[in-house]
Parts: sequence; C-alpha cells; structure tokens
Amino acid sequence: MLLTLQVTTFYDVIRFHKIPMAKRPFIRKQKKKTHGTTFWDKEYKEASHLKLSSDHSEDLEKFTRYIIRQKRGDILAQTASVLDVGCGNGRNIIFLAREFGMKGIGYDISVSAIDQAKAASADYAIDYTARSIAGPLDVPDNSQTLVLDMMTSHFLNQKERQTLRDEIYRVLVPGGFLFMKTFLADEDLHTRRLLRDFPGKETGSYVHPVIGVDEYVYSLEALTEFLSEKFIVHKIYKSHKHVLKGKARKRRTVSIYVEKDYTNR
Repeated sequence: MLLTLQVTTFYDVIRFHKIPMAKRPFIRKQKKKTHGTTFWDKEYKEASHLKLSSDHSEDLEKFTRYIIRQKRGDILAQTASVLDVGCGNGRNIIFLAREFGMKGIGYDISVSAIDQAKAASADYAIDYTARSIAGPLDVPDNSQTLVLDMMTSHFLNQKERQTLRDEIYRVLVPGGFLFMKTFLADEDLHTRRLLRDFPGKETGSYVHPVIGVDEYVYSLEALTEFLSEKFIVHKIYKSHKHVLKGKARKRRTVSIYVEKDYTNR
C-alpha cells in the first residue's frame, strides 16, 4: 500500500475551514518632506506649497514713492546700489534696476532661485550669489544706498538677526535706507496657533510645519526697539486683512522704513 505524505500549511487550514483572514490596514503613502534649502530649491523649480511671483512687490513700489516724495532721489539713483538679502528670483531688485537704473547685489539660499534671477537679469548690472545671509556679508562698508530684507531674516536665530542688522548698518551709506517686511505677531491668529502647536527653540518662534525650520515673529514693539538701536524709524505700515468676524485670514505683516543713523553711532 502506497502512502502519500501530505504537508498541511497554515494557509491550507485557513482555506479548509473557511476562516476569514484579517485585512491589512490601509496605510496612505506619505510624501517625503523636504526642508530648508532643499525645500526652496524644489519650490523654485516647481511650486507646490507657496505662490512664488515674478512680479515686484507692491509694498516696495509704495516705498519708492515715499522716497521720491521725501526728495531722496539719491537712494534710487543710477549711480546707487541696492543689496537684497533674500532676493529669490530677483523680482524686486530687477524692478529697481528697470525703473531707476540701479545696480544691485542679490543673495539667496536657493541655487534654483539664483539661477532664475541671473537668467532674468541679463540686461542689468546685478550680481547674484547663492548663500545664507547668516554671518558677515561680503559687501564693502558704506557702499549701498538701500538694503531690502523682505520676508527673509525671520528664518535667522537671535544672534544671526543681530549680526545681520549690524552688517546692514555697516554696508549702508550715511543716510541710506533699509526697507524691511516681515510677519507681525500682534493680533495675528495664525501666529498664535503656530506658536502654540509648533513651538520653536526661541521664545516667539515656531517650527514651520512645512519647511521644517524655525521662524521668528516680531511684535511691533520688539521690532521697533530692535531697529531703533541702529536706525531712525520713519514709517510703519501694518496689514489689516488678518481677521474677519473673529476668524483668521491672511498672515499679518509689517513694512518698516528705517534710515541709517550715522550721527550718534
């Protein structure tokens, strides 16, 4: 008599007894996040989180009208130079070159942004460098009539922000201007939520949930006190579309015009 050896497996038992198998839980595939410099390079190649415009800032244009009304044409003269710390694709420094004939220097941490800026600036005397704005700036003393810090220095820590402020003071000519735009904490519900849910290392900072780096947000009092140590504050403009019927709308920002105070420093 021939005996056949039959191997019974776990799955044979399952099929014979019709025992239902547990389904594997569905796990949604997570997108790989990019942070810091890598994030900005990716955004400038193919924006997925932020709306990156090639048009110049209306706030900057407003500032130029103020300068003209103050009869400070020297700030925007053809012989003058502007430094943009955080120039992105060059849109604002290109505006100043096109409208007023200014020369310029642009810094940005993103290589992709600098490549775009260079391509768009072929007809202008603008020198771009891909670098961080933390630490000393490779710009001569008293060489710039205008410096732009537009939504940039809030990525720096306290020591780096102070160093940048002092470096801006150093490179500005006597009577030169800093035009700064940044987020404003006062009455901003978005800032309140971010500080609560994603606290950063420094008081008044949070870790950006998408970019993954710390951002610092000034109160108006803290910002004016910080800049007044080196500069004369001339104008402050706060945005006002941050709240509607008690609900958060746009992030609140502040634009501030300050002049190098060279008389008592």
